[in-house]
Amino acid sequence: MRLAFDPQRQLACPPVDQVVLNLNCRDEIIPILRGLQHVYQVPALRQELLHLIGKDVNSTTSHKLGRRGLDYWPIAVLASVRLGCNLDYDKLQDLAENHRKLRFMMGIGDWHAEDTLDWRRLRDNLCLLQPTTLEQINQLIVRAGHQLVPEAAKVVRGDTFVVETNVHYPTDSTLIGDGLRKVINVAAVLAKEQGVPGWRQHEHLLQRVRELVREINRAARAKVKGQERLRAGYQKLLGLAGDLLGRARQLLQALFFRLQPGGIDLVACSQEQALRHYFRLTEKVCDNARRRVLQGETLSNDEKIFSIFEPETELIKRGKVPNPIQFGHNVLIIEDGAGFICHYEVLANGVLDQDVVIPAMKKVQKRLGGKVERASFDRAFHTPENQEELAKIVKHPCLAAKGNEPGRKQRAVGGVIFRQGRRHHPGVESAVGALQSGNGQEQCRDRGRRGYERYVGLGVLGRNLQVLGKLLLAQEVGKCQAAQSKRKAMPA
Repeated sequence: MRLAFDPQRQLACPPVDQVVLNLNCRDEIIPILRGLQHVYQVPALRQELLHLIGKDVNSTTSHKLGRRGLDYWPIAVLASVRLGCNLDYDKLQDLAENHRKLRFMMGIGDWHAEDTLDWRRLRDNLCLLQPTTLEQINQLIVRAGHQLVPEAAKVVRGDTFVVETNVHYPTDSTLIGDGLRKVINVAAVLAKEQGVPGWRQHEHLLQRVRELVREINRAARAKVKGQERLRAGYQKLLGLAGDLLGRARQLLQALFFRLQPGGIDLVACSQEQALRHYFRLTEKVCDNARRRVLQGETLSNDEKIFSIFEPETELIKRGKVPNPIQFGHNVLIIEDGAGFICHYEVLANGVLDQDVVIPAMKKVQKRLGGKVERASFDRAFHTPENQEELAKIVKHPCLAAKGNEPGRKQRAVGGVIFRQGRRHHPGVESAVGALQSGNGQEQCRDRGRRGYERYVGLGVLGRNLQVLGKLLLAQEVGKCQAAQSKRKAMPA
């Protein structure tokens, strides 16, 4: 059973829109809570936001039946604060249990006996939110901000940056070790539960895998006969991997008729699917290592796997100090004149910047009602075709040409508005830096592609609410500490 929000007033808890915030505090949670207050104060906006959350939270269940769970409004508050303040679930639990103003915003009073805000409960509820839902919620926040500053929609600027996945530096030996460790652990549990022999010595096998991986790592650092020792170490590790994968294949064959998809034993079926998943990935990693190390082939990045746990991770060569090579995904953001992230998108593997600028700007222009007059992007987005298409979408395109000589000619004939756009475009790096340092977008802490997209959406949500809160405080109070910002407005 869940409610959108608890309509029953509590003596020990003021209404959400009457919670008094400490405006002399410079912590980022203050403007975020002020932005949430504004959402709560506008009934149509609040109803639309809670309706979106309700569709995800009760997508397969009834909100009228069962035990009382977290209501939709507390989920919205916790989702905003999680990456708005760059918190992990443990710190989020501590704030939810002890931060008095945050609890008031959630509708929890001083007399309210609420002792079940465990981090697992918070994680399970926030993970119900879908990436598409977060994208729609972000558009609601941007729309509310543009009602305060309508001129912000006239100018936008965009760029891409890398949000890394939570993986260690991949080598063939460590990837094989990760894969074998998962295969052994899952196979041992599954074999014991189903009464299939062959995995009694799984702890010894794990120890043997670790020893061989360490032996290869020492050989890779050796200066004397390092390559010979490396090849010998890989031969041993690949031999052991072949034996273990053969055992895993026999186990899967033995369980083929026992465990059918959709059977009664859902846990065993899930474990069997996990074993098949790690079996395929480990087999692929072993084949790549055999080809690269033993046969001397050169593999393209498209053929490689960079993580057993995040197999969709992409190797991105940006050539920027201090991280010229990063493992993750490219994320496109488009920022408006007030600082709202009015569009964000996780790019598919292999997609270039120049492939997404026109479709993204068409979406932004349609979403903002055709109000965008100037859009600026750097030279990575430039092609002659993109230059022509962007001129059809916005009145003043600012797409830097590639090369020194074309760039000089472009600046000479571009006019005042073009040069002004080029001068103000580097400010988008400030939005990227704020997302990375303040909203957890340097490295994703969630798992899987859906978790990655949800994580990016939560980070953008926290940033947009903070911008909204600062705008409101600047209009209402003026020069209070919570409204201070180093951002300079982009001239239209």
